[in-house]
Amino acid sequence: MLIIVSIMLCGIGLGYLLRGRNTGVVSKIITVLIWALLFLLGIEVGSNPKIIGGLQTLGLEALLLTIGGSIGSILAAWALWNHVSKGGKA
Repeated sequence: MLIIVSIMLCGIGLGYLLRGRNTGVVSKIITVLIWALLFLLGIEVGSNPKIIGGLQTLGLEALLLTIGGSIGSILAAWALWNHVSKGGKA
């Protein structure tokens, strides 16, 4: 855990030092790495027989939680976007 926190603090420090420079390529690299991590997570989940075998038992409750969470996230992002695009004025 200490290693993870140390790596995060190093990243924060580096970001602070590079805040005035053009780091546009970094966001593209981060996007590709996130896609790769999600793909690898999907492979890990798909290769786990306990998870795949338990998909049938999840049922309607899991589906409703997924849909509700997605709709809630979309609404919160939309509200935040409207708030920020108005300059943060209420």
